[in-house]
Amino acid sequence: MIDDFLLRAGLAGMAVALIAAPLGAFVIWRRMAFFGAAVAHGGLLGIGLAVWLGLNYLLGVALAAFALAIAFFKLERAQAAPADTLLGILAHVALAAGLIVLDAAGINRNLESLLFGDILSVGWGDLGLIGGLALALMGTLFWLWRPLLAISVDEDLARIEGLPVDRLQLLFLLLIAATVAIAMKIVGLLLVAALLVLPASTARPFANTPEQMALIAAGIAVFAVMAGLILSAFFDVMTGPAMVLVMAGAFVLSLLLKNKHL
Repeated sequence: MIDDFLLRAGLAGMAVALIAAPLGAFVIWRRMAFFGAAVAHGGLLGIGLAVWLGLNYLLGVALAAFALAIAFFKLERAQAAPADTLLGILAHVALAAGLIVLDAAGINRNLESLLFGDILSVGWGDLGLIGGLALALMGTLFWLWRPLLAISVDEDLARIEGLPVDRLQLLFLLLIAATVAIAMKIVGLLLVAALLVLPASTARPFANTPEQMALIAAGIAVFAVMAGLILSAFFDVMTGPAMVLVMAGAFVLSLLLKNKHL
């Protein structure tokens, strides 16, 4: 029999993997890998504000992630600086502000579980919340799939065809922010970008269509979640980092297989 905590952890991990991996395909296509990391930095500010205001951690991280996504969207549209420069500025400002808020709130607790994930502590209530949010995000991504593909291929052509490019771009950023918030419990804020980037990067050489890439990436992410849990159980290692290392191993293997067929 599978212990309850492993069952809850596995289900929560799969729920997050099934939304993060397909969304990660768009992150790769749009060359926005650093955005996930920047939002994760902003999550630390969200944790500090949540503790200070007595809010749920997930809500605090989500609000901070949304605020950073909107700030990036506005600044990029205003052409305040190149996108990578803006992301670097926002990420480090949010990180510094988060550390100050945490210190001002007098938080002495160990933040390891927030930084590196604590999937094994997922309760049934957490599972319901994570599963419900992941399902809502998957539905939203499915609804926006074709328009997002169109703006990923050619924004100018999408505008000519009448698509609301700016609105779609903002929705895309908010989807990433929400995914980062719910993935915090699985792999932690410091490693969440890997869940977006690695499965999609691994799947890319083996896919002939965008849909294939998303499905393969989802399969890789789910496998990594399960393998990470097994490694954690048998070798007593941290679960979130173990999942990321499995994803990294799959990426290296994909490179070897790709080069073998060249």
